[in-house]
This record gives sequence, structure tokens and C-alpha cells, in this order.
Amino acid sequence: MLNQVLNEIGRRDRFLLTSHARPDGDAIGSVLACFQILRQMGKEAQVVLYGGVPFIYRLLPFADTVVHAQQVNGYFDAAIVLECDSIQRTNLKGLEQKFLINIDHHMSGRTFANLNWIDPNACATAEMIYWLAREAHIPITPGIATCLYTAVLADTGSFCFSGTNERTFALAQELVRAGADPVRIAQSVYFSNPTSKMRLLGAALSSLHRDGDLAWMAVNREQMQRCGASDEDCEGLVNYARMLRGVDVAALLWEWPAENGVAQTKVSLRSRGRVDVSRVAVELGGGGHRAAAGATVAGDLASTRARVLEVARQALAETP
Repeated sequence: MLNQVLNEIGRRDRFLLTSHARPDGDAIGSVLACFQILRQMGKEAQVVLYGGVPFIYRLLPFADTVVHAQQVNGYFDAAIVLECDSIQRTNLKGLEQKFLINIDHHMSGRTFANLNWIDPNACATAEMIYWLAREAHIPITPGIATCLYTAVLADTGSFCFSGTNERTFALAQELVRAGADPVRIAQSVYFSNPTSKMRLLGAALSSLHRDGDLAWMAVNREQMQRCGASDEDCEGLVNYARMLRGVDVAALLWEWPAENGVAQTKVSLRSRGRVDVSRVAVELGGGGHRAAAGATVAGDLASTRARVLEVARQALAETP
């Protein structure tokens, strides 16, 4: 499949790169690395993201070139959609008529594109982009290495999620050799949070509940406004619920702006690896990994919480 992707890239000259709205570290790192690789291949490329670049990733190479938009503007021979299971999740209008290349590593990945390269064995989509560069004989520059290492670090939960193995560390080693600075990257990702996120963490922890091996937190829009927090400040807060000893599944729920008058709730799920939370997310209309997944659910906080807890408890009961 990798060779087919390279063949389709070779036949075209101008590419749009995108990922899901509210992009995470793997999404940002992968699109920025792929952007640099395509340019080295002599292609024209533009990264367009509906949600823009989150605060902690804005110092990555070429992050300042990312276009924040709601619609595709300009001519492109193809669109490469990375770390995303549908064009709907990009929130970008105008992708429907493009030749689409889908590159993803989620077990819940969907074959929505003209060409779909999905590898659940990869620790992150960034690993797939690394092999794309290697197969195309494109040197891994310090800029590419920095973006890919950031993506791998974020998507493996700092090398803590299940699926992290010797291949993951071998990849990290190669990226450090190529110029990625692990200390600077870790400081940027984990020790550069805005004050608003720390205040929101306090609000989330005040709502912490636990029922055996299941824990959850929730925040509403009023709390977010009081903390001066944005939706990207919710990223990663769920991990604090997972830190409890004996908790196998953790969830964070937060209110999302209503759509067509219907209340919306975002759900972020984490597991220690025993339970496959991607199954929970799929049941809720989302997707993800075994240890990290999420969904957007039509419903208010109370009704969504009841549904999440029901599905999570069922998954716990069915897991040996």
C-alpha cells in the first residue's frame, strides 16, 4: 500500500494536507512532517486545518504556515487526510470532489478515500510518514524529525500506552539521531501549558468520580469561561483520572457548542490497555486507539455521561 501511495503522489504536483478538527499531537506532527517531505519531493503542498494549531505545537517547524479555514480554496490535484477517519471529521468543506489519500493508524480507521493506507500496527500515523519518507529516499531533516518525534511522543502517551514496543523506541532513536531534541520537545509539549488549562484542570478534578475500575470527570461551558479556557485546554486532562490506582478506564466529558440547536458533548477516553476504549468510542459514534479514543455525542452532559458510563461498564464487564 505504501508503494501505491507513493505512486499516486508521484503522478500529481499540488497537494492539500489536513487532519481532524481539534487536532492532537499526531495530527499536527504528521501533517507538518508530510508537508516537508512533499516539498523535498518537488511538490507543492499546503496544510489546511479547521481548528488551527494548538498552543503547545505552535513552535514546530512550519506551524506558522498552516492555513486555518473552513473551506478548501484554490486548486489541488489531491488531498492527503492524515490521522482521521472521515472527511466529515476535518470540518472542511470542498474535499468531496478531490482525489483523497487516507493515511491512518487507528484500528477504527475507515476506508473513505480513493486510496486508503491504514496500519493499526504503527504506534502513530507519524511512524507511517517516517516510512513514506524512507521509501521515497527523502532524508529525515531535523525539522521532519522534530515533527515526527513530537507526534510519536504525544500519541504513545510519552511511551506509556499499550502498543509501545522496541520498534517504537527504535523509531524514536532514529528521529533523535536525525536531529529531534527530546528534552526540548518534552518541555514544549508538557511544560508549556497556559494558565487557563491549569485552572480548568482544577475544575475537572473537582468533579472527579470513581466507580471501581472506572473514573470520570466533566466540565461545562460556564466553568471553561470562568477559567478563560478554550476547547484545546481540555486536551490531556483525562489522563489525570487514569492516574488513579486500579482504574482501567477513564473518561472526560465537556460541553461543546450546540449544533443546529442540539446540545453536543465531547468525550475523551483512556485505558491502561486491558480494555479497548476504541470499542466504547465507536459505540458512541467516534473512534481511536485501544488505549486512547474519543467521540462527539449529540446530547447534554447528563445524558451523555449516563450513556458513556453504560457503554464503558459493559466493555469492562466483557473484558477478561
